[in-house]
Amino acid sequence: MRHVRQSAIVASILIIGISVILFTNALGQRSSRPRGGQMIVSELEKPPVPKDDNEKKILGILADIRATQSYRNVPPQDGRFLRITAQAMNAKNVVEIGTSTGYSGIWFGMALQKTGGKLTTYEIDAQRAATARANFKRAGMADIITIVEGDAHEEVKKLKNPIDILFLDADKEGYIDYLNKLLPLVRPGGLVIAHNINTRMADPRYMKAITTDPKLETIVRSGVGLTLKK
Repeated sequence: MRHVRQSAIVASILIIGISVILFTNALGQRSSRPRGGQMIVSELEKPPVPKDDNEKKILGILADIRATQSYRNVPPQDGRFLRITAQAMNAKNVVEIGTSTGYSGIWFGMALQKTGGKLTTYEIDAQRAATARANFKRAGMADIITIVEGDAHEEVKKLKNPIDILFLDADKEGYIDYLNKLLPLVRPGGLVIAHNINTRMADPRYMKAITTDPKLETIVRSGVGLTLKK
C-alpha cells in the first residue's frame, strides 16, 4: 500500500512538472507591455476549440462573463491554465479564495466535470456571490461548485479534507493567513496557485513563506505564483 501511495505521488509530481513547463513556456510568451489594458499573447496561442456541445456552451458563457462581468476576474490565459492543471492532476478537491463573478470557478469546473471533483469557493461580497451562483447554474455546474459567503479567513477553518489545488485570488495581505491555515490540508504533490504575484501587489510575508520553506517549490511567471508541496 505504501508503494502504491508513493507511486501515486511520483505520478502527480510528474504531471505537475509537465504542467509547469507548459505554463512557463506559455506565460513566457506574453509581452510585458499591455495593449488596450490586455496582455499581448503570442501568435502561437490560439483560442480554445470546443470538444462537444457542452464545452461550446460553457466557452460561450465564459466569453459573456468576460464581456459583461469582468470585475476582478483572471484573464482567459490564466483560466485556461487552471483548467489544464486541474484536469492533468485529476484534481478531486479544489479550494478557491475569491469567487468574484465565477469566471475562474467555471474554468476549474470544466476540469472537475471530467475528474469527478468538487470546487469550494469563498466570496465575501453577497452581490458577486449571487452573480457567480447564477453563472455556475447556467454553466451546469451548480452540483459540483459550492459557494461559501462570508469572511474566508474564518470560514476556511471548517475545511477538513485534503486539498489538491488551493487557488488564492482575494485580499493580497491575507494570502499569508490562508497559506498558514490551509497548507497543512494541501496534499503532497498538491499546488498552491496565487494570483497577482508581482512587485506591486505581492505581500513580502507570503513570498518569504513560499520561497524559504524546504517543503515547497515555487516559481512566479507573469503575475502567477505556482507552489508545489513536495
